[in-house]
Amino acid sequence: MSGVRHRAWHHAWHLLLILLITSCIADKGKEVIDRTGRTVVINSPINRIVSTAPSNTEIIVDLGQADKLVAVDRHSANIEGIPAGLPLLDFFYPDAEVLIMLEPDIIIASGHNPTGSGEDPFRLLREMGIPVVYISMSRSIDDIYMDITFIAELLQAQKEGEALVALISSQVDEIIQRTKHIQNKKTVYFEISAAPLMMTFGKDSFINDMISVIGAYNIFENDNWLVTPGAEAVIKRNPDVILTSVNYINDPIAEVKNRQGFNHINAVINDRVYLIDNDSSSRSSARFVLALRQMSQAVYPNH
Repeated sequence: MSGVRHRAWHHAWHLLLILLITSCIADKGKEVIDRTGRTVVINSPINRIVSTAPSNTEIIVDLGQADKLVAVDRHSANIEGIPAGLPLLDFFYPDAEVLIMLEPDIIIASGHNPTGSGEDPFRLLREMGIPVVYISMSRSIDDIYMDITFIAELLQAQKEGEALVALISSQVDEIIQRTKHIQNKKTVYFEISAAPLMMTFGKDSFINDMISVIGAYNIFENDNWLVTPGAEAVIKRNPDVILTSVNYINDPIAEVKNRQGFNHINAVINDRVYLIDNDSSSRSSARFVLALRQMSQAVYPNH
């Protein structure tokens, strides 16, 4: 009888030990390194996602994970494939109380989110134990591939991530093949904000990388990241082609052509000013390929 009791006690202790070990593992959670290099602990399966930037939302949708979204930022509202009626969050100042009530398993944030206030808008939520991963501002097409891979692994959608990256990279390769033999490469000015607050991108930006991929030169490729050039700088560098993604004025092409002094720029003289889709050229997701095709066709229409 004592042997039976001993075996029963031993069995009970063994079960208790397993429970303790499991509890410790659960408490520790799974550690991941996000795209900014920060270590984040995730304690539960990811079934409820908050996405705070449209680029991340598009990646989540394209990975077939849209049904897990419980809230998105306001700029994501027009993305096809998100569930109807999702709460829409302010991009720079998301409501912490709303987020807490949503009980997300994870918040997938962007490196752009803190830029409005200069502070981490999710600090309080992180301190409360809600996991927040940041996707840093992509500086190249390769960065976009890595963003997709990271989010796919995070959401246990590795196969979908691999397939998506393979599809995009094949499309990019097709565009490269169109223009890789061109000898006299065109110079390009890509404008994201119209006069008087003209803005463009220089080196270490995926816009600059896209211009390179289509076989052209960015006239500000040696300037640091976000550039506010002024009209004189553009006139002096005299681009062959001007591309604009400005979508908040009625006729951005006419506005460019009618600027003082721009009538001396080759792009204006030769009527080479084109409108590029704003969403796909500003969001570092798989959908940048649409803008890339438009850019390639505008700069090299005969190839």
